[in-house]
Amino acid sequence: MNGWAVVAAGCVVVGYGLFSRRLSTTVLSGPLVFMLVGVAIGPLGLDVLDRAKDPEVTRTLLESALVLLLFADAAAIRLRDLRREEFLPLRLLVVGLPATMALGWLAAWPLLPGLGVWELALAAVILAPTDAALGQQAFSNKRVPPLIRGGLSVESGLNDGLALPFFVLALAAAGEGHGRPGVAETFLRALLLSSAIGIAAGWAGASLLRWSLTKGWSTSDWRQLLVLAVPAVAYALCLMGEGSGFIGSWAAGLAFGVHLRRAPADPNLRPEDSDPVHSTTFTARLGLLLASLSFLVFGAVILGPTLQHLTWRMVVYALLSLTVVRMLPVALALIGTGLRATSVAYIGWFGPRGLASLVFGLLAYEEHLPGGTLLSGVVAVTVGLSVILHGASAPFLGNRYGAWFTRTLRRETNLRENALAHDGTPR
Repeated sequence: MNGWAVVAAGCVVVGYGLFSRRLSTTVLSGPLVFMLVGVAIGPLGLDVLDRAKDPEVTRTLLESALVLLLFADAAAIRLRDLRREEFLPLRLLVVGLPATMALGWLAAWPLLPGLGVWELALAAVILAPTDAALGQQAFSNKRVPPLIRGGLSVESGLNDGLALPFFVLALAAAGEGHGRPGVAETFLRALLLSSAIGIAAGWAGASLLRWSLTKGWSTSDWRQLLVLAVPAVAYALCLMGEGSGFIGSWAAGLAFGVHLRRAPADPNLRPEDSDPVHSTTFTARLGLLLASLSFLVFGAVILGPTLQHLTWRMVVYALLSLTVVRMLPVALALIGTGLRATSVAYIGWFGPRGLASLVFGLLAYEEHLPGGTLLSGVVAVTVGLSVILHGASAPFLGNRYGAWFTRTLRRETNLRENALAHDGTPR
């Protein structure tokens, strides 16, 4: 990587770190700041970072960030979250996610005529997962009821992993007949083998960590590094087996979290020692740093060049993907729940597209599919618009929605959105 690009990356990390608390309440979200700096140092600006000059930087950075965040997010999810949050996460994941993919596929047909049937499906699947980092204020605003905050957080933590099998199979179908493995072989290697490897790695990592804690043989610093190695090992083993390292990493996170929590109680251990969120703190923070840098690289080497060849079809599909394609399935999924239209609209709007879509799009582009350039452009425009629109609207809409909830609750104490207010669970 160009030395000036490293300097620019370091400066923006320092700058955002200095003012991160102040900026978190403004329209200048972290991903937006990093993306804009990326555009400025890319071919459209200073031209110190270019994919042609550093072809491996983009892929390595984005994939590393996604592997760590997939693992940390999966490890943080508790099965009881799906029950405690009642209907919301299950409906969004079981009904909303597949419906979003199906509607995105249909919407792509008239707007993206340069893509084949399975490339259209790829576009829909790539743009289905959401990224909480792009609308953090909407997810964390304490004025928003716990049911909505918790449901959106659980959805965001799980839907990228649940979208992975659809992506892998759609990519295999799109590339079949071009010297690539078929759908059946991909299903066996990427889904079954990778899941088995990931579960085994996560289970073994949690068992070893628990054993070391019980013996008192490891320091807190090295325990964090031990956990960091688990997704790395799972990812590498899956690639060696010609499977999907991302599915393996996500499965490892799930297995790690479940096994660590369900281990027998030990009076010699602190409660946080059995908490996967505590154990994956360093992994999650490193993933956050890499994800932030990924948006910088995205702005420079993907979004910038795409803007030079922008078409109205890309923009229209991107806008549809962020609105109708997300919001209609959410409305369908929440029929009969008793949530007000305001809440349904809030949940539907905050489905930002981020890192998972970027990585999936990059992997599809590198398969050299016939419509790969158009597909990559659509993904880049959609993510770029999402960074701007969701990041800018999160503080304002979070406060407005919170104010609406407070006013409405005064009149109706049995408001459905208030379902988790008295469960005793801190949020």
